[in-house]
Amino acid sequence: MYKTGFGYDIHRLEAGRRLVLGGAVIPFREGLAGHSDGDALVHAVIDALLGTLGEGDIGGRFPDTDPRYKGARSVDLLADVVAFSRARGAEIVNVDTVIVAEEPMMGPHVPAMKAALAPVLGVPETSLGIKAKTNEGLGPVGEKRAIACFAVALIKLPD
Repeated sequence: MYKTGFGYDIHRLEAGRRLVLGGAVIPFREGLAGHSDGDALVHAVIDALLGTLGEGDIGGRFPDTDPRYKGARSVDLLADVVAFSRARGAEIVNVDTVIVAEEPMMGPHVPAMKAALAPVLGVPETSLGIKAKTNEGLGPVGEKRAIACFAVALIKLPD
């Protein structure tokens, strides 16, 4: 049996933080606000994977009220969710994502993101899509105040 899940996350940009997306540190003047490292791309992937199993969202599994997750690396949280998925018999088949940001340019950083995420997900880089779009100047993303990310995951469960 195959199941899909969808994830979304958005974080405000904040001075004094480093920008982490897809497990990669991206040189930029601001980073994403958050209880953890603020990696909105990984958060969207986590939500998509949890969705495939009908398990709620990242906030339910890793609440921002829990001091254990203060400053946590989102890829470590993802590794936990991947292990949880595997324990349920799930095999991750494919993950496809979109980063929506006016700046910085994401294209040059996609290879580093794929190199960081594919091993954690246990998929080849060819089974991990990372695309980047702008918001054409619209809303908080378009006004360069936030970065939003979307993800879709496909898993295979035993029959």
